[in-house]
Amino acid sequence: MRRIIIAIDGPAASGKSTTAREVARRLGYTYIDSGAMYRAVTLEALRENVSVHNRDKVIELARELDLKLRSHESKTIIYMNGEDVSEKIRTPEIDQNISPVAANPGVRAIMVKKQQAMGEAGGIVMDGRDIGTVVFPHADLKIFMIASVKERAIRRKKELEQKGVKIDLEEVEKDIEYRDKQDINRNHGPLLKSDDAVELDTTRLTVEEQIRKILELAQNKIETS
Repeated sequence: MRRIIIAIDGPAASGKSTTAREVARRLGYTYIDSGAMYRAVTLEALRENVSVHNRDKVIELARELDLKLRSHESKTIIYMNGEDVSEKIRTPEIDQNISPVAANPGVRAIMVKKQQAMGEAGGIVMDGRDIGTVVFPHADLKIFMIASVKERAIRRKKELEQKGVKIDLEEVEKDIEYRDKQDINRNHGPLLKSDDAVELDTTRLTVEEQIRKILELAQNKIETS
């Protein structure tokens, strides 16, 4: 059977990464976490005391970064210049600084080329904000995941608390609303639902229900390809 490309887009904490990773595992596909790549660039900028608003400097950092993604059991390990930064890129500090980096057209051009190279042979599941519109506009299956701000904030708060980070729910909601505004209004690779994407509201769905719905859609695509 032909190995297809599955693009999953949606706002922050809509359930994309968890679902995409498991869909890839069950299909025997490669999972590519595009957001992790922008998070890594953000982490490097903060470490180097480079303002995330300094476009040219951040582009320079992105160009020089050696990024590798490896699947390990139920998670993806991201290596930045040989260092495992999987946990370091999932903090409130990164959440609060990533938008200017992800909106930087030079950074996006570099990351998109890396992502397209990873997926050129098919058999991948990739999630992000512009996968179905920019990175893989000809993806075989496009999913656009949404959920209420309240539900997304609850999920993100729980995720952070599991890592020992204590944060107020209202603060998480504000961060998510800010991210949404930035993602939707940026000039390059904005959060946008492709006309041919299937919208999936995950507000009241369990992770398993999300996975099953996407697998069903994927199987139909594979069988009719």
